Amino acid sequence: MQPTLTGKTVELRPLQLDDAQGLLDAAADGQLWNMKLTVVPGPDTIGGYIAAALDGRAAGTVMPFVIVRRDTGAIVGSTRFWKIDRANRKLEIGHTWLSESVQRSAVNTEAKYLLLCHAFDVMQCVRVQFTTDELNEKSRAAIQRIGAKLEGVVRHERIMPDGRKRNSVRFSIIDDEWPEVKAMLEDKLAR
Repeated sequence: MQPTLTGKTVELRPLQLDDAQGLLDAAADGQLWNMKLTVVPGPDTIGGYIAAALDGRAAGTVMPFVIVRRDTGAIVGSTRFWKIDRANRKLEIGHTWLSESVQRSAVNTEAKYLLLCHAFDVMQCVRVQFTTDELNEKSRAAIQRIGAKLEGVVRHERIMPDGRKRNSVRFSIIDDEWPEVKAMLEDKLAR
């Protein structure tokens, strides 16, 4: 059973089939489906995007969320746990995107805080990783701002929808680092 994670600013609730229009509205804020550095659903791809996320949830390897602003109730993005490996107590936080109007705001910081708390404090993870496009400077900076450590570049890690062979940058937070990262994020959110 996938939980809802609630903070002061945002709520991360399990993605549902009927979230398609809310996700499209969120992605329209900045026409994010035109981005070449990440995959954001557009009108032609939303069905497959949701189906893949829900198939992953059924398989037990993915927990997809919509990011909802608590003050307006509007969906402003999506994120997920994926590559969930319960035997080795590790997972990846990814497939994260936010409406242009809430990028570089408390929304991303709080969403990551909620996810990391659940991963480390509830699921007892020993490792949480993040992977982003080598060319995505904004994403790389955001991952480092939340306290993740750079591990390296994974060459030709995936093929993007336009056929480009993407090099990915891998970051992680491990359980020994979590108390310090948690305190830093709580300080950021308090400001």
